[in-house]
Amino acid sequence: MARNLTQKILAEHLVEGRLVPGEEIGLRIDHTLLQDATGTMAMLEFEALGLDRVKAELAAQYVDHNLLQTDFKNADDHRYLQTACARYGIHFSRPGNGISHQVHMERFGRPGLTMLGADSHTPGAAGVSMLAIGAGGLDVAMAMAGYPYYFPFPLVLGVRLTGALPDWVSAKDVILEMLRRYDVKGCVGKVIEYYGPGVESLSATDRETIGNMGTELGATSSIFPSDRRTREYLQAQQRGEDWCELRADAGCDYDEQIELNLDQVEPLIACPSSPGNVKTVREVAGTKVDQVIIGSSVNSSYRDLMVTARIIQGRHAHPDTSLHINPGSRQVLENLADQGGVMDLLLAGARIHQSGCLGCIGMGQAPGTGQVSLRTFPRNFPGRSGTKNDQVYLCSPETGVAAALKGEITDPRDLGREMVYPRIQDPQQYRVDESSIIFPSDSLRRTEIKRGPNIRPFPELDALPETLEATAAIKVGDNISTDGIMPAGSEILPLRSNIAAISEYVFHQVDPEFVGRIKQLDAAVVIGGDNYGQGSSREHAALAPRFLGVRVKIAKSFARIHQANLCNFGIVPLTFKNPQDYDAIQPGDRLIFPDLRRHLEQGDSDIPVRVGDRQILANLNVSERQRRHLLAGGTLGYIKAQLEKDD
Repeated sequence: MARNLTQKILAEHLVEGRLVPGEEIGLRIDHTLLQDATGTMAMLEFEALGLDRVKAELAAQYVDHNLLQTDFKNADDHRYLQTACARYGIHFSRPGNGISHQVHMERFGRPGLTMLGADSHTPGAAGVSMLAIGAGGLDVAMAMAGYPYYFPFPLVLGVRLTGALPDWVSAKDVILEMLRRYDVKGCVGKVIEYYGPGVESLSATDRETIGNMGTELGATSSIFPSDRRTREYLQAQQRGEDWCELRADAGCDYDEQIELNLDQVEPLIACPSSPGNVKTVREVAGTKVDQVIIGSSVNSSYRDLMVTARIIQGRHAHPDTSLHINPGSRQVLENLADQGGVMDLLLAGARIHQSGCLGCIGMGQAPGTGQVSLRTFPRNFPGRSGTKNDQVYLCSPETGVAAALKGEITDPRDLGREMVYPRIQDPQQYRVDESSIIFPSDSLRRTEIKRGPNIRPFPELDALPETLEATAAIKVGDNISTDGIMPAGSEILPLRSNIAAISEYVFHQVDPEFVGRIKQLDAAVVIGGDNYGQGSSREHAALAPRFLGVRVKIAKSFARIHQANLCNFGIVPLTFKNPQDYDAIQPGDRLIFPDLRRHLEQGDSDIPVRVGDRQILANLNVSERQRRHLLAGGTLGYIKAQLEKDD
C-alpha cells in the first residue's frame, strides 16, 4: 500500500498501537531535545527515575532561553545541567552557542529520524526531514529513559507546493499564508506534509522556518522530503554521510490536501496579538515602528541574517527605530562574519546580541510603552514580550529590515525601486564550530552533579480521590496560551526548578489575584474556552496549578501538548459535552464530581458534574494509559510504582 512520508516514518518507529487516526500509538524516539527553560525540571524528572544513563540514541541539552544572569539562579541551573549531562551521557550546548533548533539541525539532525523535544518549536527539524514533535518535559524525560512517546495517531494534511517564491518574499510568508488559511487551531491533531514541485525551490533553512511555525497552527509536526537540497545542506555542514533520500510513495493518499502556489505568495504580517491574525503587509503599511528584531528560534539562519545585511548594506536604520539581531547559533554568526555581514549590520546601527531566544520569551528586548515591535519570532501572544499591552507583529526578515530602514511598516517590494533583491545562496561549505558543545564521554560519568539552592525536589502528588469537591477558581476565554497560565520573562523563568516559587505567578497576567484566592481553597477547578493551553510546551503551566490545588480543568477544547501535560501531573482534562454549559459556571461555584475515581477506573467517557442544584455532563477523552496515570496522581508516580514492582 502506498504511504505518505509521515506514515512511513511512523510505521518504521511504531512500537505500540495501530496506525489508525485518533488511536493512541507508542513511538520509538531516536533523539531527545531539552532547553534550559524546560530542561531543568525534565532533568530532575529523569533523575527521579533512578537510571544510570540515558537510553535514547542521542540526547541533547541546550542553554538558549535563560541567558541573562541577573542573580545566581540561571548560572546555578546552567552548572546543574552541565554536570547532569556529563553524568548521564547527554550532549551539552553551552550558553551562547545557539538556539536548540538551529544547532541541532546543524550538528545532529538526520533524515527519517524521530525527535521529541521539550520545546513546542521542535518541529523545525523538518528542515532536515526529521519527524520532530514538541512535548512536555516529563514526556521527554521518559523518552530519554527509553520509553515510547504516546500520542494519538495524526491525520496528515498534504500541502502540494508549486512554483517558486518571488523577489522580496520568503519562507516566513509561506507559513504566514498557512496561518491566514487555518488560524491557530486549524491543524490540531495533524502532521503537515509538504510535497510537490515547489519543494525543491526551498532550502533546508527555509523548511526549518515553515516547520518551526507549523506549531502555531496547532499541528503535531511538519515534514518535508529529503532531497538534493537536504543533501546540499548536510554536505555543507560536513555531514554528507548522514543524508538519505526520503519521499512519499507514488500515488499515496492524504487525509486532507491543499495546493499552495509559491508564485502567488505575497509579504504577510501577523498583527497583535496572535500568530493567526494575518494580513498583507500593504494593509498595515505606514504604521510607525519603534523596534525591529530579526532572529531568535525562527529566521535566525545564515540566509535570513545575510539577506538582512545585504538589504541594509550602505544604509542606516531609521533614527526612530532600533534594529536588533539575534543569531541562531555561534556558527551562523561566524559564517555571517566571513562574508562581511556583521560589519554591514554594525555600520547600519544594528545591535547584535548573543545567540539565544532572548526577546521571544521576554528575556530582555521588551518594547517601550505603546511602542510597535516587528519581530521575525514565531509568537506574539499578549504580554509575551515582557511589556503589558504590547503591540508585536510577526514578519519576514525582508519586511522587518524594510521597516527598520523606513521607520514604518513597509511592503519590502517597495525597496525594489531602490535596489536589486539580494538572492542569498547558502555556503557550499559552512565554517563549522562544535567547540561549545560538550560531547558525552566515559571519563565524564564520574562528574559530581552540582545543585544550587534554587533547585528543589520534585513535589509529591497525591492520587485521585474517590469523589472530588472543588471550587471554580477562575474562568477564562478562548485561545488562552501557556504564557497566560504560566508567564515567561526574566523575572519568572529563573524559578523553573522551584515549583513552590514559580507557582506564585500562575495566571499572573490574566488575574493577579488568582494565587491568593486559590490558597484559600481545598481543591480548585479551572474553566476554559476553546484551544485552552495553546503555545509553549512548558509543563509548568500544568505542574504549578497542580501544586496550588487544581485537580480538574474543564474547557471547550484543549491544545494537544497542554492536555498531555495535564494528564502527566494528575489534572483531569474534561471538555464540556454541551459547550453551552460553559456559560452556566461562574468563578466561585462549587462543583462536585461524584465517584470520579470509579468513572476513570471503569473507562467512562461521560463524567457527571454537579453545579449547584443542576447536573451537567463533561467528556473525558484520554487513553487507557493516561487514565492509569491520572488515578496515580501523575505519570511519575505511576512509573516509579511500576519500577518498584519490577524490583
